[in-house]
Amino acid sequence: AERWHIALDWTRAAARHEPRLSAWAEDAATQFALHAPRERVNADLDTTVDKLLGEHPRIENGKLALNLHDFWRRYLHHSEVAAAGFERMQAARHRILEAEKRRLRLEQFQARPLSSFVRNRLIDEVYLPIIGDNLAKQIGATGEASRSDRMGLLLLISPPGYGKTTLMEYIADRLGMIFVRINCPALGHAVTALDPATAGNSAARQELEKLNLGLLMGNNVMLYLDDIQHTNPEFLQKFIALADGTRRIEAVRSGENGGAPHTCDLRGKRFAIVMAGNPYTESGEVFKIPDMLANRADIHNLGDVLSGREALFALSYIENSLTANPLLLPLSSRDPRDVHLLVRMAEGEPVAASSFAHGYSTVELNELAALMRRLFRARELLLKVNLAYIESAAQQDAYRTEPPFKLQGSYRNMTKLAARITPLMSDPELDSLLRDHYRGEAQTLTTGAEENLLKLAHLLGSQTAEERARWQEIRDEYARRKKLGGDDADGSQKIANTLLDISRAVDELRTRSGTPDILRDGLARLAEILAAVEPKIDIHPHIDMQPKIDIQPNIAVAAPDTQAFGEGLKEMKSVYDNVLMPLVVASYRKMKMDHTIWEDTKRINEVLQKMDLLLAAENVRETVKKKVGNAEMKKGEKDGNSPS
Repeated sequence: AERWHIALDWTRAAARHEPRLSAWAEDAATQFALHAPRERVNADLDTTVDKLLGEHPRIENGKLALNLHDFWRRYLHHSEVAAAGFERMQAARHRILEAEKRRLRLEQFQARPLSSFVRNRLIDEVYLPIIGDNLAKQIGATGEASRSDRMGLLLLISPPGYGKTTLMEYIADRLGMIFVRINCPALGHAVTALDPATAGNSAARQELEKLNLGLLMGNNVMLYLDDIQHTNPEFLQKFIALADGTRRIEAVRSGENGGAPHTCDLRGKRFAIVMAGNPYTESGEVFKIPDMLANRADIHNLGDVLSGREALFALSYIENSLTANPLLLPLSSRDPRDVHLLVRMAEGEPVAASSFAHGYSTVELNELAALMRRLFRARELLLKVNLAYIESAAQQDAYRTEPPFKLQGSYRNMTKLAARITPLMSDPELDSLLRDHYRGEAQTLTTGAEENLLKLAHLLGSQTAEERARWQEIRDEYARRKKLGGDDADGSQKIANTLLDISRAVDELRTRSGTPDILRDGLARLAEILAAVEPKIDIHPHIDMQPKIDIQPNIAVAAPDTQAFGEGLKEMKSVYDNVLMPLVVASYRKMKMDHTIWEDTKRINEVLQKMDLLLAAENVRETVKKKVGNAEMKKGEKDGNSPS
């Protein structure tokens, strides 16, 4: 090798002034160094390839000079060095990617709609248009209608079991988007930042890493935050800037030295953010969302259908339960129009067997129609339960007249019931099935199970006399406790609530339209009665006592009733002074009472004070009478005369 390199240096130097000989330098060095036998072949080793369009540095004016020895040297270097290194690099890259896929669990980002998902008429005619409008605003519509000002977010609100996640996963699959689902219950209320390092447990840290990965992916991503009612509102505020026109958010990029902040600019990118939540949180409180975020969102309640679409909403209960019942399962893979025809047939409309796309016998059609009618009864109850649940969830505790209702009538409940319903079930058997189902659902409510089951029986219309009486008792007791301020209220608060309730009742009587002023008339009548029965006492003239009352009696007050009357009068005056009079005085300006009520109240006060004074004089008269009688009796005994 050393001899060959010395010879190569000599041949290259010799061919320096003859460019055509430079290609033969290696061949000549080999001959000089080794003296190997050789066979002479006359051949042209140089050629030119023309009509090339590439921009490679060796291509000049569309031509490439090619030498056989140079090409062969390049080929050997490529096959032995470049290609082998590339293969090693690809193998290392594959190992790293597989390790990262396992660490990040990338398979979870692939949208996989449930095999039992049924695309019903409600989805086609109601949900897809409203969701499509929002996604067109976020990711931009195709063609000339594409928007440059992409913004907003989609907020889906409904009770559990209405298919929010299933629907959005189906849409992400149809749009070919990466579905990044964040499990918000794993985050909890303690997480307020996007940095995984701030998470208090491994589950929350993993969800935050997934969230940041979805943000860093940036393009062709649907970020789905599920069950946001379990998170802190401060955490949701981090997405306000992402939902407006700036489309920016501060993410955290993981690295060897920990997380580093990174601003994700998603303007113009195919990125959508969707949030889903339930009206009730896990503690039973009303769900809250930051106002600034709600103002940027398109909010839709999947459990409360839009007006005019009630029939489609009711039909969706039947369509979504097809895969749950063995008898209806084949219908899920056939023409959807067969289901609609069966529904019309079960409702009593005459439908010819030839109208169905699939060939059914008369026995099969009758059996399917009977099963549909059984499902109708279960669906009607679930619709009532669903409406009662939504109304209860939307009502503030201060305005409730009965305990909150927490049983749900969702698609999930319908699926559970449809699996156990048969065409031969009678109405009592079906009612028992419904009661048993919700009796199991109510077990998680613990102390609230009784009132919810009684409310369910009321919705079902099959209350017994005992259930009806118990339900009314619970409602009355709930209203009474609520008026007193609840079980946690102290004594002073309960008294204040009682007086406030009296004030409201007085105000209701005062402001009731079309009726006479009951309070004013009642006070005036009371004053007249008290004036009519006012006792006028005559003090014996020969007794010099004070006070002197110059009143002529118009009725006689019997001495035996004086004590009972006095006690009753004192109690009445005490109630008047401590309750009624302060209430009227305090409510005078608030209720804007007229002067007749005020004068009647003052007149009653004057009469009561006068009667109290007269009663005191009567007591004095009785005491004096007894003393005078005793003195006369003693004097008569002394004189030997009987007392008069």
